[in-house]
Amino acid sequence: MDNDVSAGSSTTSIAGRLALGVTLLAFGLGYTDLIDGVTAADAVSIAHYIGGVALFLAGLLALRDRDTATGTACTVLGAFWFTWAVSAGTQASDNAAGLFLLLFALVALSLAVAGGDRLGRAAHGLFCVGLVLMAVARFADSGSLTKAGGWFAVAAGAVSWYAATAALAHWPTALPRRAARPGVTATG
Repeated sequence: MDNDVSAGSSTTSIAGRLALGVTLLAFGLGYTDLIDGVTAADAVSIAHYIGGVALFLAGLLALRDRDTATGTACTVLGAFWFTWAVSAGTQASDNAAGLFLLLFALVALSLAVAGGDRLGRAAHGLFCVGLVLMAVARFADSGSLTKAGGWFAVAAGAVSWYAATAALAHWPTALPRRAARPGVTATG
């Protein structure tokens, strides 16, 4: 079985993935209405300190260690969470909020296609979809799209959390490859 735990298993990368995972879970769950009385506004402190400050610092440490993929992802997403948290109580039009979410969806898309390991790309891809859904929801005033975006953020948070935990616990991060049936060849 291919464990694939070497990619993204530095201490800085693990800390960044944990910070992103926890922030995405809190943010996403706040939009899903899964837990009675918990809203996205309840995630502001987590987004400010863990998603903003801690994630940004993890990115700076990764850049110092010449890990540009982790450093870029953590600093840019840390800036996103910090900005989201400090602007949480301000009056902004739905279109302005939608544009903010759409711009950071583009950042998440860049992170998803830029490379890195599979779990990192999956987390960024899921986050991108969630942000696009939330942006469209703000433009169209759609509560159901907001809730769907929240679920994608939860999924992204779960993937990020698993990636960090897998690196710490030396769990597999890749599915084993099945052998081909007799008579079937695979090109590689």
